[in-house]
Amino acid sequence: MKFLTKTIRLFIWSLFAGICGLVLISASMYLYLSPALPDVQKLRDFKLQTPMRILSADNKLIAEYGEQRRAPLNYDQIPIRFVQALIAIEDKRFEQHAGVDPVRFTRVVLDVLITGDKEGAGGSTLTQQVARNYFLTQQKTFTRKFTEILLALKMESELTKADIFELYINKHFLGYRSYGIQAAANVYYGKDINDLTLAQLAMIAGLHQAPSSANPIANKERAKKRRNTVLSAMYTNGFITTAEYELAKAEPITAKYHGNNPDFEAWYLAEMVRAEMLERYGEDAYNDGYTVYTTINSELQVAANRGVSKTLVSYSRRHGYLGPESSPENEDFDIETDKESRLTVLNKTPEYGGLIPALVLESGPDGLVVQPKGYDTAIALDLESIQWARERIKVDEFGPAITDGTQVANPGDFVRLEGGSDGFLLAQIPNAQGALVALSPTDGRVQALVGGFDYSLNKYNRVTQSARQAGSTFKPFVYSAALDKGYTPATIVNDAPIVRADSAQEDVWRPKNSGDRYLGPIPMRQALYQSRNLSGIRILDDIGVSYARNYATRFGFAKESLANDMTLILGSTAMPPMQIAQGYAVFANGGYLVEPYFIDRIEDLNGNIIFEANPTIVCRGCPEASESFEEEPEAPESAEAINITPLELNVDGEEATKTTLAKRYAPQVLSPQTAFLVDSMLKDVITKGTGRAAYRAIPRNDLAGKTGTTNDAVDAWFTGYNGDIVAATWVGYDSNVSLGYNEFGGKAALPGWIEFMNTALKNKPLNNLPQPVGITQVRIDPKTGLLATPSTPDARFEYFKEGSVPTEYTNSNVTIDFSAEEAPPEAQEDLDSAVESLF
Repeated sequence: MKFLTKTIRLFIWSLFAGICGLVLISASMYLYLSPALPDVQKLRDFKLQTPMRILSADNKLIAEYGEQRRAPLNYDQIPIRFVQALIAIEDKRFEQHAGVDPVRFTRVVLDVLITGDKEGAGGSTLTQQVARNYFLTQQKTFTRKFTEILLALKMESELTKADIFELYINKHFLGYRSYGIQAAANVYYGKDINDLTLAQLAMIAGLHQAPSSANPIANKERAKKRRNTVLSAMYTNGFITTAEYELAKAEPITAKYHGNNPDFEAWYLAEMVRAEMLERYGEDAYNDGYTVYTTINSELQVAANRGVSKTLVSYSRRHGYLGPESSPENEDFDIETDKESRLTVLNKTPEYGGLIPALVLESGPDGLVVQPKGYDTAIALDLESIQWARERIKVDEFGPAITDGTQVANPGDFVRLEGGSDGFLLAQIPNAQGALVALSPTDGRVQALVGGFDYSLNKYNRVTQSARQAGSTFKPFVYSAALDKGYTPATIVNDAPIVRADSAQEDVWRPKNSGDRYLGPIPMRQALYQSRNLSGIRILDDIGVSYARNYATRFGFAKESLANDMTLILGSTAMPPMQIAQGYAVFANGGYLVEPYFIDRIEDLNGNIIFEANPTIVCRGCPEASESFEEEPEAPESAEAINITPLELNVDGEEATKTTLAKRYAPQVLSPQTAFLVDSMLKDVITKGTGRAAYRAIPRNDLAGKTGTTNDAVDAWFTGYNGDIVAATWVGYDSNVSLGYNEFGGKAALPGWIEFMNTALKNKPLNNLPQPVGITQVRIDPKTGLLATPSTPDARFEYFKEGSVPTEYTNSNVTIDFSAEEAPPEAQEDLDSAVESLF
């Protein structure tokens, strides 16, 4: 009995000594570690690495940049079922403990005392995991564990349970670059966390233990087992009913990888934004959770993509077949019998410009049988549908006519298809390029932008980076100068050959019209809408190159970039499509120079607006926008706007917001009367000139525009507008070679503009430039430009500025051939810089 009593006493004293020793050690560790504990309050302002998101004006995703996919949530945004799932599987006493679970803590202490394992037995609470994830390393040591416990206790005393839970669910890596539960919901299910089922929420809650090896993409069976364990814990803890548990447990695994796919393609614009953000915020742009709202309209962007793609694919067909292509994933398998393998290979072959890859299964006298990507069944392309695919020898030289499908492709070859459920057409990736940019003429916002056929094939942005000869798209700027120099739309100018010697180069300059056809004396209006080169040269010669160059700076062009000779009127100056669109916006809005911009606002991670655009806006009649229209104009201050980034233009400091910025009015650079007259003449380009294909496709009387084609058809343009939108399109080769015979602006570039504007103007009311005060309309004789008499044949109404109306009546018997007005478009089209030799 004494021995037993002695043993019990020894045990009690030993236990007491152990506890005292543990307390002493703990107190010592506390005194040693507590001064070095980090400030828990820093967690309130802790910056998680959150990617930059770029959105359209209508809130659709354009792109996301950053190494970690993360979309942080506030506690009140987390579904209650997920809260229950995570607590059930990770820390069922989370609501009761003070940072450390006494049961788990005791188990850890006993394990250390009994086994001597300094790494401990695990069992961290959610609070401890937050402490470790934010402040500590993952190394398992006694010191780190004790520090973790101290931090957890400190956190519980200074933060709420909601704060701690919020920090936990936003930090964890959950596989496939996803960090936090919202990103995981997007990656595995392509949904918002609040749109997931109970089973799916349980799946994500279970990922915290083994996100790489037990996720539903890498290991479905292991992931399902873990999911069911979470559901069982929820059921055991009374969070779900028996029926809910059984139903969720029976739900199949539906997770699959959802990449960071945009809602629509606008990669060229996305790259412009990325570069702008990097310039402004450095590498933090990728991690600080900025959301950039652009000015892009998603519907218009899709239409622009379609317009450029269809235009280039159609052009490519007109110039022969380049041959089938090889898939980067091509493998050896039986084409006819191994359907699974061919579908696998097709799925690995990317689409470009909307063209679908297809594998040729059969080739013969009847045509081709192909298997398109994304379709279970093969389709037939008959011989007639592939007749265009004659071998391209040169741009205008082709191989023999197609009489057998083997001339086009053989089994095992990869080809491209255009179309879809309504039918397919054989196509090919074009080696020509195109561009389209659309602006609002009232404030300069970019509404659509396509810098090439496909960004993944070629990242060069031809809207902003490529300077191309403008061709006859430049003529309206010179004609504007002439109108302010005394010309009227009725002024008669001679369309006849010119030969000039260049003494400096001992050469002769012989500019030509398209087709080498000349009409003689014609009205200035006709000279513009039929784009007569020789009439334009005579106008420029009369008003002077120096005057015209100075005048052109009103439209935003840098004077030093403009040709300083007679080729100015032929568009020999190279400029990007963005500048052309900015210049034409002046005609569309009645005479005001707006500045293109593409970022509307930037928000930080918390939704605070840290930048908001302050665009130049058109305000007719506002004193702030008024300018004088002197005979020798100087460039307005905003003339260099195209070379300045929107952020630099619109805000001086990072803290500036809409409330601190005064309105910026677009400077008035043309008189309303001059703008109206040019607009009137450009409308004739659409209704009866080189761009009348646009009127046949979109029969509206508010459209105006101008074609352009440079020497040897190296560049093809069409720029057009109404009061709502301005769009410039360009087609050409990056290598500056010819597009080929009979490829004019009205044929190569105009179709893309039509495709785009059909969408842009759908269900929109007419928006014509209003006739300003100071414009008079009278009947004239187009043969002489003088007032018409009641008996004048072919008399027409013409607009004039007050003070420039003819005072004499016609009495001329001159006969002029106006038959060219009804000539086919290709006969009217201009070879805008068609010169045998430029100075």
